[in-house]
Order: sequence, then C-alpha cells, then structure tokens
Amino acid sequence: MTDGTPSIRPAPGGPRAGGSRSGGRAPRATLGFVIRRAVHGVLLLDKPIGLSSNDALQKAKRLFRAEKAGHTGTLDPLATGLLPLCFGAATKFSQISLDADKRYQATLKLGVTTTTADAEGAVLARREVDVTRAQMEAACAQFTGPILQVPPMHSALKRDGKPLYEYARAGIDVEREARAVTIHHIVVVAGHDDAWMLDVSCSKGTYIRTLAEDIGKVLGCGAHLSALRRTASGALTLAGAHTLEQLASMSEAERDTGLMPADALVADWPVVRLGAEDAGRFLSGLRRRVSLFDAPYVRVYGPEPKAFLGGGHIIAGELISTRLLSPVEVQGLLSPQEQALGLVTS
Repeated sequence: MTDGTPSIRPAPGGPRAGGSRSGGRAPRATLGFVIRRAVHGVLLLDKPIGLSSNDALQKAKRLFRAEKAGHTGTLDPLATGLLPLCFGAATKFSQISLDADKRYQATLKLGVTTTTADAEGAVLARREVDVTRAQMEAACAQFTGPILQVPPMHSALKRDGKPLYEYARAGIDVEREARAVTIHHIVVVAGHDDAWMLDVSCSKGTYIRTLAEDIGKVLGCGAHLSALRRTASGALTLAGAHTLEQLASMSEAERDTGLMPADALVADWPVVRLGAEDAGRFLSGLRRRVSLFDAPYVRVYGPEPKAFLGGGHIIAGELISTRLLSPVEVQGLLSPQEQALGLVTS
C-alpha cells in the first residue's frame, strides 16, 4: 500500500533517454531524479539467476519508487526463486521471515567436487558414478533431523571481522565451528546417473551447498550443487510471486496491487483489537490492560476497519509492545476513507 507522500532521490546513472508508457514507468523529475514515495507491503519476488539479493532488491525498489525497502534473507546469485521483499512498515518485521524455515528444490551433480561446493567453483576431482535411487534415498536419510553442519569457506559468515569468502579467495582455509541446523525432510524428486533433484525443507542457516557435498561424500563419488531454487520461506510460497520482468511490464497501480499487506509476515500471530483511545496509547509505547491469555506474539490493530499498529506480547493481562509502526505508517496503510474517520491519533 502507499500513502502517496513523495520525496525526491537521484536516479542511479542519471537521466535516461526514451519515452515512457502512460501509467508504466515511474515518474521522474528533471535532471534524472526519481520521485520516491512511501510504499508499505511485502513483495514476493521470483529472483532470477545471476543477481545478488541486494541487486534484486534495488531493482524492485526503483520500480516501486519506494523510500524504504529490505529483503528477508539472501539468496546466492546462483540460486533462483522466492525472495520476499519488504517495503516501508513491513521492513520492521523482516526478521520473522529471516528466521523462518525454508524449502528448496536442489539439483545435485554427482561425481564432481568443486572449490565452492556449487557450479561456480573450479573442479577439484571427478569420479565414476553408479548410484541407484535407493542409495540416494538412504544417503539423504542420514541427514534428516537435527544435524551439525560445518559452514563452507565461500560464505558471508565472519571470522575476526572478515567474511570467510575473503579468506577463501586468498587461499586460506580457516577452522569453522559446526553449527546445529535441522533438516525437516529430503525427498528425492527425480534423477538418474549423475543428476538428482531433491526437495529439501530445513531450518534457517542451512547451507544446501554443504548438504549436497556431504551427500556426495556418503555416496562415495562426491557431488556439488548444480542448481538451487527456493520454493518457500515460512508460510510464503512462490504462488503469486512476480519476476522483475513481469513487474517492469506493469503499470505502477498494477505493481501496487501485487503487494501483500504490511502484516503478511505475522499473519499467523493471534489478533488483538483495540479501541481508538487504547490504540493511540499503545502506539506511544504504553502498556494496555487486556482480558486475554498470555501470548509470546500477537499482532495488534486499531478499531474496524483494521489499522495495523504493530506486534507485541501479553503477560499477566498486560499487552506490551514489541515492534510498533509510527502513526504516519499506520495512516499510510489506511484508505483515504478510513483516514478521514481518524481511527488512529498521532
């Protein structure tokens, strides 16, 4: 959703030549400036191969002319698939998606190991492959449940303030501590000979590249990850996701319609509704008395029609704020008709 309040930012690369379709490309002021606006909501982006998560975020942010945006966890340039992007008020809840379980479609190339455990690395070794489906399923079963996983050297994890991939590029191998992750399931979707596709559901922090490499070790032939597609993050899936090309072909109004609401990431939390007076006080950080059971997470709204105020928790009959929207953000989520009713006081 948007509240229509503009601001002006320089457009990367300066002014562009060529005309624009009415209602299509973002309006631009003179001298190459983009008129930014307050946009609130969650975009389900189907990230293409070859782009970093931040590159994809910046492209989407420019298309929406959004003042504020952030992603909910990185996907390697090699990977495609679901990348939830948060705009405006929704950015305050991006950590929830970051912490959520993930689901992937992973393609393994058996018989070939690489320096990065994926298709981008140099080949280290090649071996003969003779693997049946039963052997693949048995190998995958060894990694189902809680496991300890050693992060790859080519990762963004830091050691002494420096990313591991910088050590790796310098030819330095540093000791990494194994981390506890959980593989909820690994299903062998299809495969034969040296190419196999797996459906993997796992906890946050799981490296699918390392999983592919470890499965190859168990099979005795080695393996690397040749392709990766994220299909789900928590309750969010690729259903309704848009590619950058699709977004670029839409009018601005069509793009806005494709956004999920700002509270989409907390849609499974219990709901608490407050009257206008309590809503205003809650937004100022004051605790409110409620006749509700204790709850570690709740999403809080003002009176009907709903006005999302933020998240909180309930202890001993007290509603305590955890993450609040500003009054300006709350107003930005409401329609002009709802705003006219003065549902939230600033």
